Amino acid sequence: MKKYLLPTLTIVFLLIGFLLGNAISNKANAQRFYIQNGQIFSSTSKIDQLLQMVDNAYVDAVDVDSITDEVMQSIVQKLDPHSSYIPKKDLEMVNSELSASFSGIGVQFSIQDDTVRIIAVISGGPSESIGLLAGDKLVEVNDSVFVGKHINNEKVMHTLRGEKGTKVTIGVIRSGVKEMLHYTITRGDIPVHSVDAKFIIEQDGHKIGFVRANKFGENTYDEFISALATLRSKGAEGYIIDLRENSGGYMEQAIRMANEFLPSGDLIVYSQGRAYPKYEARANGAGRFQKVPLVVLIDDFSASASEIFSGAMQDNDRAQIIGRRSFGKGLVQQQYPFPDGSAVRLTVARYYTPSGRSIQKPYTLGKQDDYQKELLDRFERGEFYSEDSIHQDTTVYYTKSGRVVHGGGGIMPDVFVGRDTSLNTPYSNVCVNKAYTYQFAFQYTEKHRQQLEKYKDWRSLELYLISANWMPQFVAFAKEKGLEPNNEQIEKSRPLLTRLINAYIVRNILGDDGFFPLFERDDEITRKAVETLNSVL
Repeated sequence: MKKYLLPTLTIVFLLIGFLLGNAISNKANAQRFYIQNGQIFSSTSKIDQLLQMVDNAYVDAVDVDSITDEVMQSIVQKLDPHSSYIPKKDLEMVNSELSASFSGIGVQFSIQDDTVRIIAVISGGPSESIGLLAGDKLVEVNDSVFVGKHINNEKVMHTLRGEKGTKVTIGVIRSGVKEMLHYTITRGDIPVHSVDAKFIIEQDGHKIGFVRANKFGENTYDEFISALATLRSKGAEGYIIDLRENSGGYMEQAIRMANEFLPSGDLIVYSQGRAYPKYEARANGAGRFQKVPLVVLIDDFSASASEIFSGAMQDNDRAQIIGRRSFGKGLVQQQYPFPDGSAVRLTVARYYTPSGRSIQKPYTLGKQDDYQKELLDRFERGEFYSEDSIHQDTTVYYTKSGRVVHGGGGIMPDVFVGRDTSLNTPYSNVCVNKAYTYQFAFQYTEKHRQQLEKYKDWRSLELYLISANWMPQFVAFAKEKGLEPNNEQIEKSRPLLTRLINAYIVRNILGDDGFFPLFERDDEITRKAVETLNSVL
C-alpha cells in the first residue's frame, strides 16, 4: 500500500491544485482591475461582457467604441444632473475651458451669414505676428472651403486649435483687397483669461473698483488679486465683485479669493459626501482686503464656485449680495480617467455655506430635463422680475451676526434687483433675440473702422457714436432682415438699443476694457451696488 500511496497522494494534490488554480483564474478573469492615477477601476459587469460579445460575435461589424460612449452616457444620465461622461474626443476641449492656456492661432471670432469673421486678434498670439486683422473673413482652411451652414463654433474651435507647433493654412478675404490672402500660422499657447473687466467707477467723490470674473479657472485667483491691487493703486476705496453669469469652476480658486476678505478662522465652505470625508476651508488671516467695503453681484446663472464665494461673504456678513437668486449648483465632481482617454466626472459630495445651507437646489435622479427646465420655471412664475415670486425654503439659517438666511438651493441676495423691462418693446425684443444689434454693430464697425480707431478711450468713442446718429441706418438694417419699423416702439426702446449697439461697437474697437465700463454704467444692478457702497464710504 505504501508503494502506491505516495503517487496517489501526489496525483490528488495535483488535481486539487489544478482545480483551485482554475477557479482562481476564472475569478481573476471575472474581476480584472486596473489602476490609473491612483484610482482603481474594475471591468467586471454585464455591460462589459455584452460589449465584448457584440465585438466578437455579432453578425455585422459595428463601432463598439461609439456604442460604449453611448452606454456610458446613458448610465451617468441616471444619476444627478452634474455627473457626466466625457468621450475621448471631447476631453481636451472640456479641460481647456478652465485651463490657463490652450494651443491655437489666437483670434476671437463670430459666425455671421455662415462666414467666420475675425472679431479681434489676441495680442502676442500667432495671428498677430503674421498680420491677421480684425474684420478679416476666414473662408478657407488647409485648401478647403470653410463657409456654409455646417460651420459652427465647435467646428471652428476644433479646426483652429491644435497641438503647439503644428501649422494651419488659412485663406481670408479683407476689405479693400481684391484677392484672397493666405497665411500659414504656427499654433502657439493662447492665454485664457478669467477676469475680463477691471475699472474705476467715480461717483459722489468716491472711487469704486469694479472687477468681473467670468469663470474660476487655473489662474483666476492670480488675475483677481492683480486686478484688486491695480484698482487699489488707482485709489479704489471699495469694490464690486461681479459674478453674474459665472458658472463656476475650481473650488480652490473661490476659496483663495474669499480668503482675501475674511479674518483668520472664518469658515469659507465645507463639503461632505457618503464616501467623501468632511472638508472645511477656513480663512488663514493673511487676506489683504479684510476691511474694505464690498458688494458681490450674482444672478440666475451664477453657479458652483460663484455660489461658494458669495455664500461665504454673506454668511460671514462680509459683503452685501445684490442681484437675483443664483443657480443652485452645490455638487462636488471628481474626474476619473479611463485608459482609452475618456473620463467621467462623478459627483462625490455636496457644498455647504458656513451657516450650513446646502447650495444645491433639489433634483430627482435621472430627471435631467426637469432640472434644466427649473430656470424656465423661475422665469414663468416671475422670479426674474419680482422678489415676491421666489419660492424659498422655510428652514432658517443664521449668519455670523445672527441675520436670518434661507436654504432651498442657491444664494438669495440681500438686495433683490429684478430685470428691467421698462424699455422693452416687441421691436426691441426681436432685435435682441435675433442678434440684429450685434450684427449691425459689427457691420458698422467694418464700414467705419478707420474713423473709429482714432479714438483710444471709450468715453471719446461714445461721444463720437452719439454724434454719428446711426439709428436710421440700424432701422434700415433691421428692415432688410424682415423687421418692419414701428416708430413708437423704436422711440421707447431707443435708450436700450443705443446702449447695446454703442457698447458692441466700442468692444469691436477697444475690447472688453472699453465695453464693460460703458455697458455697466447704465446697468440697474451695478447702479444699486454703487449706491450701496457710497452709503458706507
